[in-house]
Amino acid sequence: MSASQTKITLGDCFAVEMEDSSIKYFQYLGNDLTQLNSQVIRVFKTPYTGKVNLNQVAKGDVAFYAHTFIKIGLKLRYWKKVGTVSQVEHPQVLFRNTNDYGNPAIKVSEQWHVWKVNDPFSKVGREDLRHLNTEIGVVVSPESIVHRIRTGKYDFVYPEH
Repeated sequence: MSASQTKITLGDCFAVEMEDSSIKYFQYLGNDLTQLNSQVIRVFKTPYTGKVNLNQVAKGDVAFYAHTFIKIGLKLRYWKKVGTVSQVEHPQVLFRNTNDYGNPAIKVSEQWHVWKVNDPFSKVGREDLRHLNTEIGVVVSPESIVHRIRTGKYDFVYPEH
């Protein structure tokens, strides 16, 4: 079945091969209408080798949450669909974005907004972000998702807070 024919449903799990031949997993949690109707995923910390129980994987610690387009990653073979876990956690994670994103001259932004999936944006200042557990909320390319899974950091410039 081609990537364009692959049906994506809530709870689907995907495998990303690591450079050491282990595998890390992520799960599709839902779409965020606030952010281009992109898919929200949660990436699990633990790498695995051999056969895994996806229900156990889904109970593991989360490395990060992100917005992406899953089918593009399938088409480009950055990951593959490996199964579904019916228990889907509604992400209560707080995402952040800034109007200064994409401007390399701005190293520290003062123009932040935060939101939870499908909720409206709330404007906050730089000081407010220091006390919040926030994930970068832009829609991230599959290549950059894999880079963060493998290295712990994104491969693009983003203003500090």
